[in-house]
Amino acid sequence: MAPGSALIPRLMDLSPGTEALRYCFALPAHPESVAGARRRTRSRLDEWRLDGDACEAAVLIVSELVTNAVVHTASTRVVCELRCLDGRLRIAVQDQGHQPGGPRLGRSADDEHGRGLLLVDAMCSAWGSRDAGDRSGRIVWAELPHGSEHTC
Repeated sequence: MAPGSALIPRLMDLSPGTEALRYCFALPAHPESVAGARRRTRSRLDEWRLDGDACEAAVLIVSELVTNAVVHTASTRVVCELRCLDGRLRIAVQDQGHQPGGPRLGRSADDEHGRGLLLVDAMCSAWGSRDAGDRSGRIVWAELPHGSEHTC
């Protein structure tokens, strides 16, 4: 899936009886925060009863996106949002400053940069990026379908 091939909606249209689960957390933009992001994600997805494969994929995607925000931006914090709706899990990571052009896939697994995005691209059904509403950062998002005991 090419980055930016789908747009993340700003508002979710919830019809009666539709349940949306949402969890958001912020962490300092330090390398050690990546492990904290993985722990928080796993804990919340366990609470939401996501199946094991979807949970493992989501934890890896969060790890890659938070790592990119920490390594490739001048942010002091990153914000991660998990949103579960209609059988899809949407992961979004916002930084505070981005480089022109946004994230790019590496051409191969041998490239020094972009390998994490190759993993994200292979694991999710869609991903992309957009400028944050306040123009001070970028939001990189990914979606994946999942099975769960909870109706997401």
